[in-house]
Amino acid sequence: MLYYNRILLKLSGESLMGGKQYGLDENRLQEYASQIAEISDMGVQVGIVIGGGNIFRGLSGTKKGFDRILGDQMGMLATVINSLALHSALQAEGVTSHVLTAIRMEPVGEYYSKQKAVSFLEKGEIVIISGGTGNPFFTTDTASSLRAIEIGADIMLKGTRVDGVYTDDPEKNSSAEKFEEITYDEVYRRNLKVMDLTATTLCKENNMPIYVFNMDVLGNLKKVIRGEKIGTLVKN
Repeated sequence: MLYYNRILLKLSGESLMGGKQYGLDENRLQEYASQIAEISDMGVQVGIVIGGGNIFRGLSGTKKGFDRILGDQMGMLATVINSLALHSALQAEGVTSHVLTAIRMEPVGEYYSKQKAVSFLEKGEIVIISGGTGNPFFTTDTASSLRAIEIGADIMLKGTRVDGVYTDDPEKNSSAEKFEEITYDEVYRRNLKVMDLTATTLCKENNMPIYVFNMDVLGNLKKVIRGEKIGTLVKN
C-alpha cells in the first residue's frame, strides 16, 4: 500500500559526504539511489532536490570574503554537481531519470519547467531538480518547498541524518524529545529549525506537509512510503 503517489524528496548535500570530510561518498550515493529506485519501482512518482553543502555553501562562503550573490551562485552549481552524481547512480540502478536546472546550462541538464517535470513524473521517470530557485538569497529548502508545490506533490520528504524533529538538537542534547507530529504554528512558536523560515512559510501557506526522517538508514524511504511512523510529520 502506498501512502503517497507523488513526492518531492529533499536530500542534504552534507549527507552525500558519508564518512568523508568533503565531496561525494560513492557508497552513500549508491545507497540513496537503490532506495529511490525501489520506491520508483513500486509506482511512486519521485521528484528530488539536493543541497550543495558538501561542496560549497553560499552563506558560509560570505563569511570567508565571497560576495553573497556570487557565493549563492556557486552553491547553486554545487547542487547541479550533486544532482548529476545521483543521476549517474540512478542510471546504474537501471532507472530513467532527468536532471533539470533552474538556470540554463544545456547540455548539462534540461531547463526546468513545471510542465516538463510533471510530464516525466507521469511517465514513471525520476526528476532531479537542481540549481535551487535560480536566484540568490534562497536556500535549497526553499527550492524544495517551491518545487513540491509546483509539481503537485502529496508531501515533501526531508531526508536527513536525524530521525525526526526534536524539542532540541538531539546530537547536542540527549534529553531532547521527538515529535511524532507537529503543526507549523508549533514549529514557529518553539522556534524549531526544521527548515528556514521562508521554506516553512511557503509550505504552511500552501498546505504542503513535510515528513522529516533519517535517510541514512537503508529501507527507511520505503517505510515512509508505506506509512510507517519512523519520523516526524509537520502539517497545518
